[in-house]
Amino acid sequence: MNISLTPELEAIIQEKVASGLYNNAGEVIREALSLMKTNEELINDIKLDRLRSSLTEGDHDLIDGRYTELKQEELGEHFKSIKKRAVDRVAQHKGTLC
Repeated sequence: MNISLTPELEAIIQEKVASGLYNNAGEVIREALSLMKTNEELINDIKLDRLRSSLTEGDHDLIDGRYTELKQEELGEHFKSIKKRAVDRVAQHKGTLC
């Protein structure tokens, strides 16, 4: 497999090898990919925990009667409102990990 690296990335790899922590560029790349995989797994775990927490909160709201029933004709406007809040939230948090 051949890969192309920017000069900046190549310099980072060379620095890591020169530091003595790694024997060669392949070890640096393997470690970087392993860390990337671990990072993605952690982010997915955090997202799943947030979802579970929200579902639990929703369950408690239902049990405690904290909800509003909507009529069929109100659903379209309600979902538009949810979508707008989601788009606004994404725009606010653009560039963060989660």
